[in-house]
Amino acid sequence: MITRTVTQFTALLERIPHSFVRLVIRVAVFVIFWRAGSVKLDDWAGTVSLFESEYQVPLLSPELAAMLGTAVELGGSALVLLGLGTRFAALALMGLVAVIQFAVYPMDWPHHLPWAAMLLVLVSRGPGKVSLDHLIARRFAPGP
Repeated sequence: MITRTVTQFTALLERIPHSFVRLVIRVAVFVIFWRAGSVKLDDWAGTVSLFESEYQVPLLSPELAAMLGTAVELGGSALVLLGLGTRFAALALMGLVAVIQFAVYPMDWPHHLPWAAMLLVLVSRGPGKVSLDHLIARRFAPGP
């Protein structure tokens, strides 16, 4: 009885469309990175100050690092939400996460690992059917 119930429940869960799962991941990624970018814009002087003191990114001036990081957070998250250029946007966000992980907060991997996992799904599997990427691909797909 229990085995059958578990099997039925598992079968029900496996019917959740992968496109829906990827849409939820896209919304989650958007929320994480859009909030981070928006906070930076709210107090630009404070943001640059943080990049001078705490977020010291190697090889980049604090101003340039702040501009690039904010642009990737806001632009990448918006593109991921829309499902437009999703794999490339998610790859850019993965690069940002890698810089944060290895150059800024190397001990904060438990925080960054879920971000990387979500982004890896989008990079490797794409945004799913509920996306502009899918719509564009269908529109421009070669005919029979």
